[in-house]
Amino acid sequence: MTNCHGLKLTAKDGKKYLTDVADAGTLLPLVQSVPSPKAEPIKLWLGKVGYERIQEMADPEIALNRSRSLWRE
Repeated sequence: MTNCHGLKLTAKDGKKYLTDVADAGTLLPLVQSVPSPKAEPIKLWLGKVGYERIQEMADPEIALNRSRSLWRE
């Protein structure tokens, strides 16, 4: 995992521990490669969200309506 880096993050006990972190570009392919039935809901969600963002790029009004809806909530 050369794209995962250790950062000292504060835990619930208030102490800082070295924790492996990754950006979205590293994490998404990693999740997609997990061969487990438990990973399937996450994979389906990622596919759904990706499809929605592609639709928003093609029609910005969709993104605007989503933003308005989230703001109202």
